[in-house]
Amino acid sequence: MTPETLQPEAPPLVARLVNDFQASWVDAERAETFAEGTGDCVLFFSGDPVRFPECLDVAVVLPELQAAFPGRLRLGVVWPRDEDAVARRYSVQRWPSLVFLRDGRYVTTVAGMLDWTDYVARVGEALAMPTSRVPGIGIPVVAAGGAPSCH
Repeated sequence: MTPETLQPEAPPLVARLVNDFQASWVDAERAETFAEGTGDCVLFFSGDPVRFPECLDVAVVLPELQAAFPGRLRLGVVWPRDEDAVARRYSVQRWPSLVFLRDGRYVTTVAGMLDWTDYVARVGEALAMPTSRVPGIGIPVVAAGGAPSCH
């Protein structure tokens, strides 16, 4: 079976994104393929709703954000069992998080639950931003003495 036909264990409010709002389940193997699609997309890292109850709030807000930016956002919901592996690719360090990608390249991450006006503003900014490298991924800076440094 493919990820499209399987239903991972996920809270009903997260699963409804796929069942009712044309989101795609994204596992570790399909993350790059999903991201490489044309245009803007968002990967939703929900996390465990017991540890991160605001993930359910984000799951409720996502369809409204899609409606606020019609035709602009493809939505991928990262399989709960694969979140850690996919999170490492995009340097996600907080749950819930929305990782914005364009044409397979990283744009930005919006973490946590925000007020509606803040969410709309942040998504609008993300859609206008250029792509960039994933934060935290690259060549570390090392001082002559071998100790990591930012200078």
